[in-house]
Amino acid sequence: MYNRKLVSLAAALVLALSAVSVGSAKGNFNEDNNQRRLQTIEPLNIAILIQDDLVSQVSNEIGATRDFIRSLPQGSSVMVGYITAGSLQVRQPFTADLEKAARSLRIPAGSTSRSPFNPYVEVIEALRKFDRNATNANAILLISDGLDTSRGFDSTAAGYTIDLQRAIKEANKRNVSVFSFYAPSVGLTSHNRIAASYGQSSLSRLSKETGGRAFFQGTTGFVTFNSHFARLRETLNRQYARAR
Repeated sequence: MYNRKLVSLAAALVLALSAVSVGSAKGNFNEDNNQRRLQTIEPLNIAILIQDDLVSQVSNEIGATRDFIRSLPQGSSVMVGYITAGSLQVRQPFTADLEKAARSLRIPAGSTSRSPFNPYVEVIEALRKFDRNATNANAILLISDGLDTSRGFDSTAAGYTIDLQRAIKEANKRNVSVFSFYAPSVGLTSHNRIAASYGQSSLSRLSKETGGRAFFQGTTGFVTFNSHFARLRETLNRQYARAR
């Protein structure tokens, strides 16, 4: 059952992300070809979760995220939420109206006043909003710095905090794969390499142990989501080829 879920999820995300990466310079032929490919794959249920205190550069990537949502196959269901100040702000509950979901995205606040102690409590809250009886594959795309400071800044706990372990357990219980994009927050991870490393370690464990994948490049600065989407597409292509 795990392999079937991964194949279905991989196929949906691979082709959806392929559509996002197509440039306008390639013309209508490639756009039409991508559309035909999208019509042959299974839909999925996906929650897009964005940490609200990420650096201002993340606002430039909202357009790419909207394009990703719009490129999902018909029959998909999307939820959009923001992890902000210890709560999950659901901007758009699960809906099959992809355009409506895309429009619900907003620019992150980029303020320490919106910082969570960690994103994992809100990931658990989002997981509980998935329909247990749904037939689509389930996924979360978490855009976060991954840092958990709820119980102090302790190197021995990096990647092994209580809330992270609870999130992994809940995701596996509900058959939801978590994919994650690392981006620094305006707090510690924007200027502290150790903090960034701790956050990335946690995101990596969350994704790896739920059947997803974490994407990041280095511990300083910000890498655009274009490179993350491209690497995710390549990874899922390989996974899908092996599973088949």
